[in-house]
Amino acid sequence: MSTQNLSAYNQQELPPKEALAGQRYAIAVADWNSDITHSLLNGAIETLVMHGVKRENITTIHVPGTFELTFAAGQLSKNHPKPDAIIVLGCVIQGETPHFDYVCQGVTTGITKLNADGNIPVIFGVLTTNNLQQAIDRAGGIHGNKGIEAAITAIKMSNIIW
Repeated sequence: MSTQNLSAYNQQELPPKEALAGQRYAIAVADWNSDITHSLLNGAIETLVMHGVKRENITTIHVPGTFELTFAAGQLSKNHPKPDAIIVLGCVIQGETPHFDYVCQGVTTGITKLNADGNIPVIFGVLTTNNLQQAIDRAGGIHGNKGIEAAITAIKMSNIIW
């Protein structure tokens, strides 16, 4: 089976840096599995900055775990000035109990509701993996960094022209 780095994207599809310089982004990151989630966070921040977002226009908050990301995103959507997009980053690794299912379902439902009911895109950057190696592979490993993908998605979604 071949592996593919899924973090590759076409930079030509993104707005010019000048357009992003005035935009604001917010990131909520779970500190559970921090070796993974902080790698996702670094990938997201560096990608936003590389494409023109000013570091001072990126708000980051840390929450204990992935389940708490929905509340954090809801609070970030009330910030003034409002962010152009919110990114949530977390990592849930399958264990021996159904806790994995409850956390994954809860955060997925919560973020979906925020997107359906709100006017700010909330980008789902949560890894749900069977084991630690799969998480490592998606946090800067052979499958790229899903934090990068979340940042690109945030840029694209916040720049949809109506």
